[in-house]
Amino acid sequence: MDFLIDMFGVRDPYKSELTFFKKRPEVAGMATEDNKIILNPYSKLSPDELQAVAKNEALRLFMKTTQLKPEFALTKEQENFFKNTEYENNPEAARQTVLSRILTGDPSAKNATPEQIQAARALSEQIKQFEPRQ
Repeated sequence: MDFLIDMFGVRDPYKSELTFFKKRPEVAGMATEDNKIILNPYSKLSPDELQAVAKNEALRLFMKTTQLKPEFALTKEQENFFKNTEYENNPEAARQTVLSRILTGDPSAKNATPEQIQAARALSEQIKQFEPRQ
């Protein structure tokens, strides 16, 4: 799924995004309105961890551009994890984030349910259709 990072591309954050990242160093990256990936230069994550963040954001962009709107329920643990974040009042984005984190092996998916794992597998199969041929 690394090809998705190349497909959407990583760009440098704009000045306003840098201001946001400086105030919120715990936000390691994001999928932008222009369908690009940006990473937080103030993040303390390792290069490998930032690569995983880029994968998560690329997966979110894939879901956005293909208009995939997951319908599964979040667990209480996931809801608590998203409290006081941008996802708290955006359940669609929260579900997309859970799927991307399941697919990248990110433990912050917080004990994914069988339904969520099934949705992640279906997403993975859909993505394979876009994978460049070798």
